[in-house]
Amino acid sequence: MLNSSDIVRQPMNRRSFVAAAGLGIASITAALAGCSGSTDATGSTTGSAAPAGSAGSAAATEGVEVRVASLKGPTSIGLVTFMDQAKNPDMFTNSYDFQIMTAADEILPLVIKGDIDIALIPANAASVLYNKTEGGIVCLDINTLGVLSVVTGDTSVASFADLAGRTVYLTGKGTTPEYTMNYLLDAAGIADSVTLEFKSEAAEVVSVLAADPAAVGVLPQPFVTAALTKNEALSAPIDLNDVWTEYSAEGSQMVTGVTIARRAFAEEHEQAIAEFVISQTASVETVNDDPETAAPLVVEAGIIDAEPVAAKAIPNCHLVCMTGEEMTEALSGYLDVLHNADPSSVGGALPETDFYYTIDE
Repeated sequence: MLNSSDIVRQPMNRRSFVAAAGLGIASITAALAGCSGSTDATGSTTGSAAPAGSAGSAAATEGVEVRVASLKGPTSIGLVTFMDQAKNPDMFTNSYDFQIMTAADEILPLVIKGDIDIALIPANAASVLYNKTEGGIVCLDINTLGVLSVVTGDTSVASFADLAGRTVYLTGKGTTPEYTMNYLLDAAGIADSVTLEFKSEAAEVVSVLAADPAAVGVLPQPFVTAALTKNEALSAPIDLNDVWTEYSAEGSQMVTGVTIARRAFAEEHEQAIAEFVISQTASVETVNDDPETAAPLVVEAGIIDAEPVAAKAIPNCHLVCMTGEEMTEALSGYLDVLHNADPSSVGGALPETDFYYTIDE
């Protein structure tokens, strides 16, 4: 049972969230209302007000408007069924206003100004924002694990070790893709024999792969799926999530996107935070379980242009809603790797423990 007096102290595990999500939205609303201390959180869509008592009080509270921003790409895909349901003003206790933006630089200033309550942003950007606001945000969950894969037309490349002696084309010079690749190459003991050549955008990497069957690139989803769809000679034999798991510290995972909230909003509206994360979890489960049905919603949201590409990409986007201790362990390990590579990539310092928001079962 979600209890507002404990919500920031103990983790609600993934199983609990999924179990709650499986009740259906109406049941979730009722369950939240029945808790002696439900949470109110940041978010913004359209929803009706349902009773949610504060700790020690059975008095009903009205829903709030939650303003949500997310990035065009995998970090938003897991939200699409939630976004679709939120069009119904009677579906949720709180109302949700969703905005999808093209760059994290558009979102971060809005969070700082208090114009956005919840945001789905790159993991390192969340750490930067935490430091910039002096602890003014909390991380609710990991929404997307790694989305990078090795893509090539060379069938002799079957494992990460096979990159030895090759040039690898990728984007992200001076950013997380470079730090991730350098970390993995060093861990695999092949850093000295691999040359990284950076391009300004993924389309340039795809062009190199199309022109040279022996070329090797690293691409993110959904560009991987789009490239394989257009060129049947290409394959993606190596998922960098698997490589990270092989070489990194136990518990650490490769992370692309996280969900953050303004601390002030999270503390004032715990029930809204709980409803958002539960609904986000249910949405992620639905999208992962039925990519074909989710694909039109992904296209409608402007995240991917073509439904066939969206349907094929979803299973490889590693959409999750990872919370509590599992989130803390996975994300802290990832941020530590980035910090060791370049402290400025995480805002100069690793977040303190109060960055990791946890919810009681």
